[in-house]
Amino acid sequence: MTRITLIDPADATGQTAEQLAQIKAAFGMVPNMFKAVANSPSALASLWGAFGALGNGRLGAKLGEQVAVAIADRNDCRYCLAAHTGLGRKAGATAQEMADAQAGRSADPRTAAALAFALAVVDKRAGVPASDVESLRKAGFDDEEIVELIAHVALNLFTNYVNVALDVPLDFPAVKLTRATA
Repeated sequence: MTRITLIDPADATGQTAEQLAQIKAAFGMVPNMFKAVANSPSALASLWGAFGALGNGRLGAKLGEQVAVAIADRNDCRYCLAAHTGLGRKAGATAQEMADAQAGRSADPRTAAALAFALAVVDKRAGVPASDVESLRKAGFDDEEIVELIAHVALNLFTNYVNVALDVPLDFPAVKLTRATA
């Protein structure tokens, strides 16, 4: 059972109602995570704005979703793992690519470098050595993409923490955690 009230979009007002309507238009429903975050209009505005900004970023939706499942698995976030696995498939990733990403792996060297870096940032609480950043550069990432990748990490940490701490009920098809340890 959830540890926080899930805001019913029909009861929302003002900016919260507007944002929940945008979320429904984007997903075809209002996922429970957004209903939980809607308890704070400021947090909802921040979250929805970050999704929009990063969704239009240079890394692309597929890589963003692969990063999301790797981080979700690392943080034992069943909610984000389920949601982002489905979103990754919609973004063009195969089931195998999403399963590999969940374990922090990819056959594509660029994706593998991004996943390794994202998980290092999570595991080391951002205390990564310069060589980790240099590995991204060698894989073809520029400074803009490196900062954007860190923004994806931060966004996913926030959503993982919301869903785990508040025990948000799953409303996407479940995906088994592997608790990858790279």
